[in-house]
Formats: sequence, structure tokens, C-alpha cells
Amino acid sequence: MTTVAIIPAAGSGKRMQGGLSKQYLPVDGKMILLHTLSVFELSPDIDEIVLVAPEEDIPMIRQMIVEHRGMSKVRHVMAGGKQRQDSVRNGLAAVENQADIVLIHDAVRPFISENLIRLTVQEAEKHGAVAVGMPVKDTIKRVDPGGWIVETLNRQVLWMTQTPQAFKRSVIQEAYRRADEDQFYGTDDASLVERMGFRVKMIAASYANIKITTPEDLLMAEFLIKKHKVHNR
Repeated sequence: MTTVAIIPAAGSGKRMQGGLSKQYLPVDGKMILLHTLSVFELSPDIDEIVLVAPEEDIPMIRQMIVEHRGMSKVRHVMAGGKQRQDSVRNGLAAVENQADIVLIHDAVRPFISENLIRLTVQEAEKHGAVAVGMPVKDTIKRVDPGGWIVETLNRQVLWMTQTPQAFKRSVIQEAYRRADEDQFYGTDDASLVERMGFRVKMIAASYANIKITTPEDLLMAEFLIKKHKVHNR
């Protein structure tokens, strides 16, 4: 069985309020993108990596990250699109037909573990489509455009969805084909599969599997790294 990981890293980092794209920011002295790629490079469950990056950054990424850092599993560096879905679509175009499973993971979630990668791939083999996440801990309200609460949702059935998300290649390719045809944009890859009527299995990940998109997230990431170092002394 062949598993390909698509890592979209083409975000501009507008919410970070800085001049550097969020995937290039350092955490514990190491670029966020490198933290993430290193886990996939070392994972025995990943055969190939397709990295999707801003087109203007591709020469730098190939030289400074892929070659200099010895990321041998990164077989393709594709240009990103206007939105995340466009970037993943470009990544899918590089996936060869012999691939069985396609796993998609945000570059700015550096606390992914090898165990979670393994579990996600295994569950995708069984079910065809898998997302990871965690139950919500806060009370969730639905609010109208005027800022008034409409209803309180039952948090017992609500999960915060994360990545990785993994699919049989034929399933995710068909989901993207239909989304393109209908000009539909979802907020994650699983939503494209769901709208086909295909059931997606949800499995528990970790609250530490954060997506770094704001300065507060960056502070939390530094804290998590330090906590991990203390724990492993």
C-alpha cells in the first residue's frame, strides 16, 4: 500500500500581523514547516510527500528545506492557489494513480505525532475517509448577523476538526472533481467528501494538535515545546 501526504503550506499569514508567512516562523529556533515535514519524513507510514507552497518560494524551499535538510520523501513541490482548497487541488494533481491513500495535513500544525499519522492511515484503509479532531469544551452559540444569540448547540455532539485527514485516492479525487464542477468551496477536505454522501469517520487526536495562525497560537506553541522538553528530560 502506498500513502502520499499532501502538505499545504501556501498561506500568507495575514492573521499573524507580521511580514513573514506563518509556516516560516520559528518555534524553538526551528521553522514551523520544518517541524511538520520532519515528522512525515520520519514516519514509516508515509511513502511520499507533496509540498504545496507559494510559487515565488519554491526555489528557496527546494534548496534550503528539501535538499539542505535531506527531505527525501518530498518528491514534488507544487505552486499554491488562491485558497487552501485550490492548493490541495494542485497537490492532488501530483499524486500518481498507484497511490492508495492520500493524507492531507496543514503545514502549520507542527505537533502532529507519528502515532496519529499511523492511526489515520489505518482508519482510512478501513473506512475510505477519515478526519481527526476533539470534542468541543466550550459552549457553542449560533449567532445571527446582528450579533444576537439564536440558539445554544448541543456540544455533546460537536467536535473541533483538525488535520490530518486521509482518504482513499479515488474518493478524494472524485470529491475535488465534483467540488470544481459545482464551484463549491469547503472549509476542510472532509466537507467535500461529505457532500457526496460518503460517510467520514472521526477519530480523536489531541488538543495539543494546534493550528498556528495567530500570535497567541505562536506563544502556545513555544509553551508546548518547552513542556515537551521538560517531560522528556
